[in-house]
Amino acid sequence: MKLSKKSEYACLALIDLAENFESDYIKILAISTRKKIPKKFLEQILISLKNSGYVKSKKGSEGGYKLTKEPNKIFIAEVIRLFDGALAPVESASKYFYDSSPVEQHKKLMNLFIDIRNYVSDKMENTSFQDLIN
Repeated sequence: MKLSKKSEYACLALIDLAENFESDYIKILAISTRKKIPKKFLEQILISLKNSGYVKSKKGSEGGYKLTKEPNKIFIAEVIRLFDGALAPVESASKYFYDSSPVEQHKKLMNLFIDIRNYVSDKMENTSFQDLIN
């Protein structure tokens, strides 16, 4: 599994919003500056996160972005899957994005990739954004 820049920046943006969960709406420029995310790229990411229900937005001088739920209810795996798809190293080891692949020919190799998937997905499915800011 290799994360895209979009996934990495989405996680950083959500960390910023989690750190400021009790605050009012956070401006894109503030997130962009604090987390060193290109502003135009961040805008695209926040639109995807909004369309998926993770953030809400408000227009105007008091506007910006805010999490729709508490940081302890948003998990890393959800966000990575949103932007990058499967957490498994090969598609045939994926629970949610299964597709046949050549490694299925060798049982021990396939089991290795399933073990890797299980470790990665377990870690990410049980790590919330609250965990990352504590």
